Amino acid sequence: MMWLDQLEQLNRALFLLINAASQPGPVMMPLAVFAANGLIWLIPAMLVVGWLSGHGAIRRLALEAALAGVLGLLISQVVSLALPHERPFVMGLGQTWIEHAPDNSMPSDHLTLLWSVACSFLLNPSARRLGAALWLAGLPVAWARIYLGVHFPLDMLGALLVSFLSAAICMQQRERAVALVFNLALRVYRLVFSPLIAQHWLRR
Repeated sequence: MMWLDQLEQLNRALFLLINAASQPGPVMMPLAVFAANGLIWLIPAMLVVGWLSGHGAIRRLALEAALAGVLGLLISQVVSLALPHERPFVMGLGQTWIEHAPDNSMPSDHLTLLWSVACSFLLNPSARRLGAALWLAGLPVAWARIYLGVHFPLDMLGALLVSFLSAAICMQQRERAVALVFNLALRVYRLVFSPLIAQHWLRR
């Protein structure tokens, strides 16, 4: 269809506009690499800290966000199979500055994980500020992965849509599936780490 061709042309044009030049600056390159590959580690670190806090409400928020992230990645795989799209370097477009497997580009897994967690927090009134901060942290990730030549702009839009969907599903299942997984996770945690909990190294 013509509108799909026009959308793809816009996608490629925006990619070439954002993608790093053949001689990127010495400051921009390390910043882009850190944003593309480093900021994502905020997610597991933050969720682990939230769980280890020992506060029931915070643990529930952390677990729901983690489930949203996992669900988002699963949906992302389905979308990738249903709507296959080559990465820029496979097409020979622009400059590529980090190594990446030549798999499907739509949507971005990095951004899907980060924004699924962010959207989960945004849908919880007590964690909206944190969700907003994480959502904003996803913007440099989106820019960097285009700048470094491994994603197209529409891959980021796809990640945003998948993220909202996964977070909304987890919110809808908050009192059912999420509560069930939370109770199971709590039992496993207390069983596995009982020696450390008994020594007060970890909170029950």
